[in-house]
Amino acid sequence: MHWSSASLLLLVIASSSLAREVPSGYYSVPPASAPELAARGRYPVGVRTIEIVHRDQVDILHFDKTTGKAPLYDRPLTVEVWYPAVIPPGQTEETTYQMPVPGGHGFEGSPIFQIADKALRDATPVSGARFPLVIVSHGYAGSRYFMTYLTANLASKGYIVAAIDHTDSVFDAVKGFESTLLNRSSDQLFTIESLDQLEHQPRSFLHQLVDANNVAIVGYSMGGYGALTSAGAGYSASSSLMGFVGGGYLQDWAADSSKFKAYDRSRIKAIVAIAPWGEQPAYQAWDVQGLAAIQIPSLFIAGEDDDVADYRNGIKPAFEHAIHSNRCLLVYENARHNTGANPAPPEASRNFSIMQSFDEPIWRKDRITSINQHFITAFLDLYLKGDQSKIPYLHVEPAHSNDGRWSVPPGQPDTGTFSTGKDGDGNAFWKGFQRRWALGLEMSCESAVPSIN
Repeated sequence: MHWSSASLLLLVIASSSLAREVPSGYYSVPPASAPELAARGRYPVGVRTIEIVHRDQVDILHFDKTTGKAPLYDRPLTVEVWYPAVIPPGQTEETTYQMPVPGGHGFEGSPIFQIADKALRDATPVSGARFPLVIVSHGYAGSRYFMTYLTANLASKGYIVAAIDHTDSVFDAVKGFESTLLNRSSDQLFTIESLDQLEHQPRSFLHQLVDANNVAIVGYSMGGYGALTSAGAGYSASSSLMGFVGGGYLQDWAADSSKFKAYDRSRIKAIVAIAPWGEQPAYQAWDVQGLAAIQIPSLFIAGEDDDVADYRNGIKPAFEHAIHSNRCLLVYENARHNTGANPAPPEASRNFSIMQSFDEPIWRKDRITSINQHFITAFLDLYLKGDQSKIPYLHVEPAHSNDGRWSVPPGQPDTGTFSTGKDGDGNAFWKGFQRRWALGLEMSCESAVPSIN
């Protein structure tokens, strides 16, 4: 076969362009098309697994209908922790997680997915600084490795990130839904307390590393259900969910419960609720007053056509009723519920029942994860680190990204330059996005209405 010099040149250019766009293999390292703040930060990342135990919890799965009571048990939780670290000479910032295949019935392959990441197992933490704490909470079912695109990415930017394996809600170990309904917020709050205790223990790798008074919770689906409650939104006493949990035990988490009101939430400074489940009919976990009790900043992320948590009748009303929160709502047009998890591992590509736990019908998943990295970084930097320069990345103009305007002189190529938001000619384009690449998104931000005590 003979090639002309022009054909060879075109082939080299195409190959070079392709090489720049091929993913690194690590979900936490975004592709070249990612918006500005998605990029990894300056810190190398370490990762460790810890086990914590929440003692004397209600064992709702052994509720006795005869007595109307449930026994107590010690509830175990496995937690993965990512943190800024020191990588010794000769070692590589790399690890592999093993995650059970979601509902892997009939899956032709290993029941375990191998997920590579840019983090070193058991690396030595950096010293001389404390970092804000981010709790990551998966859906039903899920895994502490279900959002590794975000966990290691945030750790590289100066956060301690703790992702929970919620007992009874983990892939290949799923049990009754009532356990998730009752325990989700409790698991989140207890993990905060546990990491604070470890921070004070001289022999712990977290000693003098965690700022446990400066915390955010990132929750996806049922994790979002828990995050809203952990932030102060007690459940409605009239919610149909009360009947799902025997013995009236969910009443302890109702907005009018003295036990719920007694929880100390002062450590929690912000929440990110990705496709939060619970407010849709016929469940309506919270009423208007319950959601109005959220008084910390919140970022909601949702698919416009979410058919699990119901964007129009569930997620959007929850956002609108959180009136005492400085809040933003990012919407992916034509997306459904899978706006929070990792991309699908390659092994899942030929199995629809597995793939649909990860992917979206319309959106490229690496596009969603990089946009989430961008906006969640802006939000956490603003509210946990006080970085006011991140405000324009959240309060973007115009509200509908498709209406953005970015003028380029004729013949000038796109170079991947990030938008500064507005130019001198009055044009507006979402800050931090490349020209032509802010598409299919909507963002609305609302200031908190002052509460009257």
